[in-house]
Amino acid sequence: CAWSIERPPGDTAGCTFCHTSSEERCSTCHQRHQFDPKVARHAEQCKTCHWGKDHRDWEAYDIGLHGVVYQVNKWDPKQFDWTKKLADADYVGPTCQYCHMRGGHHNVQRFGTVYTSMGMSMADRGAPIWKEKRDRWASVCDDCHSPRFARENLQALDESVKDAGLKYRETFKVAEDLVKDGVADPMPKDLCPDWSGQHVWSLKIGAYHDDPAFGGKTGESGEFRMSNCTDIERLCFESVGYFQTYIYKGMAHGSWNDATYSDGSFGMDRWLVNVKQDAPQARRLAAIEKKVGITWVPESFWKTGEWLDQLTGPYIVKNHPGKNIFDLCPDPGWLDTHHAPAEEV
Repeated sequence: CAWSIERPPGDTAGCTFCHTSSEERCSTCHQRHQFDPKVARHAEQCKTCHWGKDHRDWEAYDIGLHGVVYQVNKWDPKQFDWTKKLADADYVGPTCQYCHMRGGHHNVQRFGTVYTSMGMSMADRGAPIWKEKRDRWASVCDDCHSPRFARENLQALDESVKDAGLKYRETFKVAEDLVKDGVADPMPKDLCPDWSGQHVWSLKIGAYHDDPAFGGKTGESGEFRMSNCTDIERLCFESVGYFQTYIYKGMAHGSWNDATYSDGSFGMDRWLVNVKQDAPQARRLAAIEKKVGITWVPESFWKTGEWLDQLTGPYIVKNHPGKNIFDLCPDPGWLDTHHAPAEEV
């Protein structure tokens, strides 16, 4: 994602260690010096990578109903027999592996919910196109719950995410109107080049981007960034990148506290109010400046600086004039923000 791609390596060490050093290696789950399935079956094996603000899996599981059952019983071999394979385990409660690697299946996406960029994209998981995946997911819950219970909880997840989507769209619309009316400070053109070497508004992504008001040309895409952008932009990013993710992950893992109080739906409420309050202030200030004849010029620190000069965008502009990252990577499949894993397609 751009908030990692655009920044110097030392700035995103936490991203890099998981996504390059550990991702998709056997030794990530099967510890290199203790390559024992009994160890790999513990939920904590997932904890190193799957936690944090924008992929809150461990926290959601740990403080959810299933996680509590796990934490208070994992020491008892009668409740959790780690010598048993996942295919025939008789656990008193589910672990990450039991649900997502059912029967020892190592394609975790197979027994996960519909891929939505960690909850940041909107999808109706109950739609007919996802029926096979929905049925497969419900079949895991059926090990301990009734089919009705499983489907009602999946529907509750969908309804929560749909409600979050209302706040998502409203928050973005307020910010979008500021940019289109030219009163956002700074505008994309007033910033250093974004991660791709362009001046595209970061919240106009992929297929949406055909309006010159957002900078760039038709077909050029923005991408979320959390650094060197307007405060309102950052609030939008955090609303969907953090709080909507809490809602999605919380509901998926039975953590109602995460979904609501711990900056889930309550967090989205607060950030929407902040955006609504900041937007009219920006408009009033712009109106006053116009009335008294002030021509505002954004500060130079938005365009250059010792740290900004380390970002990907300025590097491309300096070393490859007239080009952007799409020219340098003619087939950048790894940059496709709408890509779904093969299992989903």
